Amino acid sequence: MGLLDRYRRFEELPDEEVSARLRAQADERRRTALAHIERLDLSRTTWPEYPPAAVVGAITHAARSGLQRYTGQSGELRARIGERHSVPPERVAVGHGASQLLGAAVQALCEPGDELLTHEPSYPLYPILAARARARPVTVRGMRAKALLEAVTSRTRVLVLCNPNDPTGELMAVDELRALAEALPERVVVLLDEALRDFVDAERRDAALELCASHPRLLAFRSFSKAWGLAGLRCGYTVGGPGSEWLLERLGPPLGIGELAQVGALEALQSAERIVARRVAHVASERERLHRELRELSLEALPSQASFLWIAAPGLEGAELAARLRRRGIDVAPGGPLGDLRHVRAAVIGGEQTDRLLRALTAELG
Repeated sequence: MGLLDRYRRFEELPDEEVSARLRAQADERRRTALAHIERLDLSRTTWPEYPPAAVVGAITHAARSGLQRYTGQSGELRARIGERHSVPPERVAVGHGASQLLGAAVQALCEPGDELLTHEPSYPLYPILAARARARPVTVRGMRAKALLEAVTSRTRVLVLCNPNDPTGELMAVDELRALAEALPERVVVLLDEALRDFVDAERRDAALELCASHPRLLAFRSFSKAWGLAGLRCGYTVGGPGSEWLLERLGPPLGIGELAQVGALEALQSAERIVARRVAHVASERERLHRELRELSLEALPSQASFLWIAAPGLEGAELAARLRRRGIDVAPGGPLGDLRHVRAAVIGGEQTDRLLRALTAELG
């Protein structure tokens, strides 16, 4: 029905009836709008917003002009990352996300029967990487240096430390990390997963990464998937210290990463630093507020240096808490698959999302 047809329907009706019909239609639209509430997804660790327009533009231009060619070996990107962290490009490896580089490091370092030591709860990928290298995964509860050192054996070859930790948000401070690296046996290599490092405000951004300069058995892994919001590019990098060049050469894909990923990451480093800085500052503020409000609701939440909080309700399993929030239109990550049945992981995005999560928790838990 066209616009003119719609209005012709009212020509033969009294004005009162026309007004009544229009009011009824407006009321129905209002009720429908109120009934439809967008789901709020707080279950992921990747940033939910669209990438900056400049990054999308650079990728689009590259796609239009260069997909028929093989990509280069990431030399420009490695140089730009090295400049950002004040290290030579020879001590930088670029790959298909931090996870691919971590997997390549485990494959290069571990022989069948070696042990890969890590902590729990933590990112569930690490035991999988150990199994693929035919190594034995060994886990320690919590991420304190003393407990990790006590778990080291003659078969320990790799220690994987997620810092800040996913899913708890805990951070091993740089002084404790330094002491751990110095106390480890010579054969143990530390793989430091810093995919969430941009969200840290308790110490300098590169405080841990700078330890690589004096600890060649320490490698730091970073990602463009989290704070940078470019998970779809599958681009990450590794920084090592002097003497680690032989290992770094073995980590990146043999033919390099795709040109679109390289162009997108380069443009992000060129033009999106301020956007990311504002984003992480906002997350830090909301993270502190949410932590404070959760404690006032008598909920458990660890202090976090990541983009999420690890939440538990006394007397309630994490799966049940996640189910209750789901009924309220909010998705969080149940803790069971992440290593702890009592908790859920809830992302921190912005003020409106924080308010909605708090309202739902208050309604469900009183």
